[in-house]
Amino acid sequence: MATQFELQAEARQDVGKGASRRLRRLEDKIPAIIYGGDTEPTKITLLHKDIKKALENDAFYSHILTIHVDGKKEQALIKDLQRHPYKPRIMHADFQRITGKETLQRSVHLHFINEDKAAGVKKGGMVAHQIKDIDITCTAANLPEHIDVDLLNLELDQTIHMSDIILPNGVTLTHPEHDHAIASISLPRGAMEEAAEEGEEENGEPKESTE
Repeated sequence: MATQFELQAEARQDVGKGASRRLRRLEDKIPAIIYGGDTEPTKITLLHKDIKKALENDAFYSHILTIHVDGKKEQALIKDLQRHPYKPRIMHADFQRITGKETLQRSVHLHFINEDKAAGVKKGGMVAHQIKDIDITCTAANLPEHIDVDLLNLELDQTIHMSDIILPNGVTLTHPEHDHAIASISLPRGAMEEAAEEGEEENGEPKESTE
């Protein structure tokens, strides 16, 4: 079942740097804005603890959120976060309003499955991840929380590329021309060196002495 994210917000009338500082310092709230669609931008405030908790879930970054603003529901995606340079605090949040008609370009998390059962792992190999997120294009209705990458049949010295991913219906790669490597399986360095030495011995080449 898909994760549901809902945030409680209040419309914000008092704007400016001074007002924002008071929100953060005295009320533990943050200023935010919802924009997009055919509606004027809505300035809101959120409880800092609510958005901080939501951000602990990776799906929050690519999920359609429901924001309750004074009794009215807004559907939106997180667009941008401003963080304090050294404190663990969110300073401001931008949300993109979703109407259901627009085409979205988002970065979504890759969920690697069957790593421990992969063919190459059973032969002593280790999985290396080159990319953990990819950029996709889709409508709001087809936006996935994550995309599965099955490593079950990946052999030693093989690599999965972006073009190998099975995408959900209605989802395409934003940059299909960039066929980057995503994950690979190879022997650990020590095992590779041992295999090379065994190969030399089989070929009749003497093993170098370490004395």
